[in-house]
Order: sequence, then C-alpha cells, then structure tokens
Amino acid sequence: MPRKHFRRFLPTHDSIKRNRYLAFFVGTALHHHNLWHLNRRSVAGGVAVGLFCGLIPGPLQMLSAAIAAIALRVNLPVAMVMTWYTNPFTIVPLYYVAYKLGMYVTGHTPRNVAVPELDLNFSNLGDWIPMLMSWITAMGKPFLLGLLLLAAILAVLGYFAVLLGWRLYVTLAWSRRARERTDPGDGDS
Repeated sequence: MPRKHFRRFLPTHDSIKRNRYLAFFVGTALHHHNLWHLNRRSVAGGVAVGLFCGLIPGPLQMLSAAIAAIALRVNLPVAMVMTWYTNPFTIVPLYYVAYKLGMYVTGHTPRNVAVPELDLNFSNLGDWIPMLMSWITAMGKPFLLGLLLLAAILAVLGYFAVLLGWRLYVTLAWSRRARERTDPGDGDS
C-alpha cells in the first residue's frame, strides 16, 4: 500500500513526545495519534483541511492548516502539504472561479472597480495584511462569499474522493489477494 512508503517520512509517536522543542511551543497538542497516522479518516480530514485552508489569502495557509488539523485531529502533514495546490500559477484562476461563483450566488453584476495592485515581497512583510485586506475589500462580497463556497466545495470533494479512493484501493487489494490464494502455484506442476 502507498501509505507504507510514506510512513518512513513521518515521525513516530515517541519522537514527537520526546522532542523538547515541540513540547516547548505546543505542549501536548501534537500527541494525538490521528495527527501522524495514515488512516482513511485522518488522511481524508487532512486533505479536506488542506484544500479549505489553501484558499486563505496571504501567507497564512500552512499555519491555518496546521492549527485546524490540530483542532480537528486530522493528519497534520497531509493538511499542510495539501495547501500547496495554490501557487502563483493556480491562485489567479482559483480566485477568478471564486469571484464568479460569488457573483452567481449573490446575483451581483460585475462592476468596474479599480483593484489595488498587490506588492507582496519580503521587504515589506509588515504591510502584507493591510494590503491583502484592501485588495479583498475591493473585490467585495461576491469574492469573499465565493472564496468561502469554493473552499468548502473543494474540501468536501477532497474528503469524499479520498474515502472513495481508499475504499477502491482496499477492495482491489482484497480481490487480488483472494485470486492469489485460489490460483495454483506456478512451480507445482
């Protein structure tokens, strides 16, 4: 199973408990077994959290995914990695879809509003939040509602896709093992 290959990259439960730096910052919050184990509900929840938090504007996607994964007790690494679907190439089309979805739901018509230019570089980190807030407010209610709806839709679709894929994989593995048990051995003839 693919999860056997991923397990070698995940920390063990004991290594999390013994790490003094993690204990200093978060105490026992990272000790829940679902945060690190690869089971279908934990991974599906991690995918859903990551897909939802991936649409959060700004540089807070992975942090919000980590906080939500800890609060909901779903797989933490999966949740953080799943936020990577938004990147400089995908964010504009995703935000456009969110804006169009918000306009459809609210019934608004497009208006000609000058949207402020985003200048997100590392020389002005302190200005990111006000800059993002002015950009989001210029887009208006349709954008915010569409962003929330798109994030929820992606999270639900991701959750059920993982559950379905996991179920399909297990079913195929069971049937393959059953065939191997009933087939006569090649070296016996």
